[in-house]
Amino acid sequence: MFFGKKPQESTDWLASIPFFEGFSDADLQRVAELGSEVEAPAGTVIMDQGDPGTECFVIETGTASVYVRGEHVATLSAGSMVGEMALVDHRPRTATVAADTDLRLVRFDSRAFRTLLDEMPAVSEKVLTLLSNRLLHPEG
Repeated sequence: MFFGKKPQESTDWLASIPFFEGFSDADLQRVAELGSEVEAPAGTVIMDQGDPGTECFVIETGTASVYVRGEHVATLSAGSMVGEMALVDHRPRTATVAADTDLRLVRFDSRAFRTLLDEMPAVSEKVLTLLSNRLLHPEG
């Protein structure tokens, strides 16, 4: 659960994140059960290129920059998922992601992410679309 929020507050909070737009109350409740809320101050490296992937995140608030081999390739904001590629293909991180501003994130470990994909077609569809877009437009 998220930082002491009541279940309904958690699902209302999740419903405000663009990634989860259109999810049913039951789906949002399941997301709340599987995810955890984390904060990262500006400057924090969320993931480092080359490291193994053990978790992914959805940005609630703030912005983060994506770097490939030290070159800035994209800026991400609320509703963006990061880190999913390493969980899908079981390869090292393809990019470094660093917080530009203070971030609030929903964190999913690899088991929770797999459960989301297995149980929720809406998550699977969003992740597949995201991966497709990243492959077609790798520079952001």
